[in-house]
Amino acid sequence: MMLLHRLFAPKFLEKAAQFLWPYTCVLTFICFGFGSYYGLLESPPDYQQGEMVRFLYVHVPASWFALAIYTVMAIFSIVGYAMKLPVNHILVKSLAVPGALMTALSLVTGSLWGKPVWGTYWAWDARLTSMLILFFIYLGYLSLAYRDKTGEKHSLKTLERLSVLVMIGFVNIPIIKWSVDFWFTLHQPPSLMRLGKPALDSHFWCPLLWMTGAYMSFIIALSSLIFLTQLRNFRERAHPHFLRHQHVKEAA
Repeated sequence: MMLLHRLFAPKFLEKAAQFLWPYTCVLTFICFGFGSYYGLLESPPDYQQGEMVRFLYVHVPASWFALAIYTVMAIFSIVGYAMKLPVNHILVKSLAVPGALMTALSLVTGSLWGKPVWGTYWAWDARLTSMLILFFIYLGYLSLAYRDKTGEKHSLKTLERLSVLVMIGFVNIPIIKWSVDFWFTLHQPPSLMRLGKPALDSHFWCPLLWMTGAYMSFIIALSSLIFLTQLRNFRERAHPHFLRHQHVKEAA
């Protein structure tokens, strides 16, 4: 219990965000550069999809992180709600923006990839529809969480209530993950995250891993900057020491 309080101490999180964002910004460009080089120049065409397989390097990491970010948001919501840690709700708010971006990128690149492979940009099958629902969940959260309100107490109460919605919305994550197993869809079955040997050829792993690193670095950098901005805004609307100590709760 004390370990969680230390990990989610606002001062500790603030220092971690200040340390991480400049390095992850640089790492984003490095990983993206290597990923682009290997993905565009070194990676061979697929024997079935040809050059269209290069969508793999932007679509798959975006899909992974769209689900992973929401899962982390749900975990932070549970911990924040159960342990009365206001800073967790600010963390959730900071992660929602990159989560929505990853989901939008997954939908757009998936549609562009689907046209030459499936013959259509969109189909109302289980995987695509559940991903679209996830995007709407992100948008709904953002529209409510970033609504301009006066007073830090009201804002934190709103974020706390929204955390309950985040937890309820998590039911969509396993539906997305196993939709290709439970229902007939145009989307192919898992080729990486599955039991047994991955179906992806080893030639495609190098650019995919570099692009995954680029996405992860970008998400950490963006969420860190948003978290620092949100923390500063809450302090300005309250007082300079608001959320600075780990046991500070909302003012009555």
